[in-house]
This record gives sequence, structure tokens and C-alpha cells, in this order.
Amino acid sequence: MSWDAPGLIAGVDEAGRGPLAGPVVAAAVILDELHPIKGLADSKKLTALRREQLYDEIQAKALCCSIALATVEEIDRLNILQATMLAMKRAVEGLRLRPHKVLVDGNRLPSLNILAEAIVKGDALVPAISAASILAKVYRDRWCAQYHLEFPQYGFATHKGYGTVAHLAALKEHGACPQHRKSFAPVARVLL
Repeated sequence: MSWDAPGLIAGVDEAGRGPLAGPVVAAAVILDELHPIKGLADSKKLTALRREQLYDEIQAKALCCSIALATVEEIDRLNILQATMLAMKRAVEGLRLRPHKVLVDGNRLPSLNILAEAIVKGDALVPAISAASILAKVYRDRWCAQYHLEFPQYGFATHKGYGTVAHLAALKEHGACPQHRKSFAPVARVLL
């Protein structure tokens, strides 16, 4: 496959495109071939406990990694796709080392001045993308748990901002909080 190019390869993925609240988080990871990490996989296929364990191992063993986000305000101003691309661009630019090539999960690429390739289902195929997927997911889940302490009535620690029945009921009862994405239809409806 074409992602076996020589030089440093960064994997990039995001978490949080679908939820009704909170930032979209992206991560970029350059793995160290001399310190392999066992068990890397698409973050959605791992338990929360296993993701937490791998998060720490990735932080410890990767050559470098970077986590970046696009805020709710940016999501509402730009749209979720453009905000996701912005978070990915920030994650790549935040790497301490400059990769030779960037491999991004999905079918779209952020605007980068580095050779890049989009790989559909890359989080299951490319270990560096799997690692990025885990960092982004854990970071966002931790953000939700923290935000839950400030706004417990919404249940962010449980549903992570997704439009569950409980979350929609809380939105209807309490209205939107500052971290709700006002451009998303279920939130926009309660603002009317």
C-alpha cells in the first residue's frame, strides 16, 4: 500500500463530529517503530478502559503526538466538516516533528503543506491512525466527564454529547448550555 513511504508518517483522526455538544477533537501521532504498541485498533472497537490504557502508552511511546480541537463557536460558524478539518490541521501543525507524510482517516483531507492521503477505514488499517483515534476519543470523553461536573443535568458523562433520548429530553427541559452546538438541528429547535 502507498502508506509504506519512507520517512516519518503521522496518523490523524478525530472524535466528536456527531454529538450535539462540545468541541470536535483531532489527534496526530507519529509512532516509534522501535517501541511498538500492542492492541492498537479503531477506538470504537475498544472498551473505555482499554482506550485509557492505550492513551497513556501512546503518550509514552510515540515519537510525538498532538491533540487539538475546534470549539463549539468554530463549529457553529464554519460547519462541522470545516471545523473538523481545522482541528486536524491544528493537530498536525502541533507535532514536534515534521512528518514526511500524513495519513488521515476518512475520505477528506485538511489543508496541509505536507504530502497527505485520506484512507477510508484508516483507523482500522493504519496503526498511527488507530493511535490518533484513541487519543482523540479519550481526550473528548474526558472533556465530557469534566463538563458533566458543571452541567450534570444533561448527562454528558454518560452519552458524551450524542443525541440520545435522555440528552434530547434534558435539552427540552433545560434548554441549551454554552457548549451546545446551536447550528445542530436538535439544539436549534430548543432555541426557537
